Amino acid sequence: MIDRSINVFFKLLEVLLVLLLAGMTVMVFANVVLRYVFSSGLDVSEELSRFFFVWLIFIGGVVAMRNHAHMGFDLLVSASGPAVRRVLLFIANGLIVFVCWLLLDGAWQQSGVTATDRSPVTGLSMIFVFGIVIPSAIGIGIIAIHRMIGAVRGTYDPYAVPQTTEELVERAL
Repeated sequence: MIDRSINVFFKLLEVLLVLLLAGMTVMVFANVVLRYVFSSGLDVSEELSRFFFVWLIFIGGVVAMRNHAHMGFDLLVSASGPAVRRVLLFIANGLIVFVCWLLLDGAWQQSGVTATDRSPVTGLSMIFVFGIVIPSAIGIGIIAIHRMIGAVRGTYDPYAVPQTTEELVERAL
């Protein structure tokens, strides 16, 4: 039940990413057409497409973390034996949690300033732009903590060679 809820949540995040990218594309394209054809433009589209891009990056970071899609240098980890690999995975995810804490702390301290700042065109509070760092850091941190626990228990090892057909199918999903 919990796994299904988590999968639905991440599917919704992926839909949100598609909507943000589509919105950004439509706004930029419309602005280009308006500028070249009608010698006018929409100031709102420039600002909102920039805001959408920021949200796209941070929400995409959470989805990429879940899907193991971030770039990484894993030569040492993948070449290590299972016991050493568990320790290295624990340390790596611990460092990720530490960086997430730094991001969360800095974004929280900065939120007081950005909540009162307004964007020049739309007048939106800048907390709507920079505030995405808070849920992003929390999301990535939770995934990393979950992986740390899995490394300790021996249930998380993305480098283990699948032994059965069921394991291969499970990894593919």
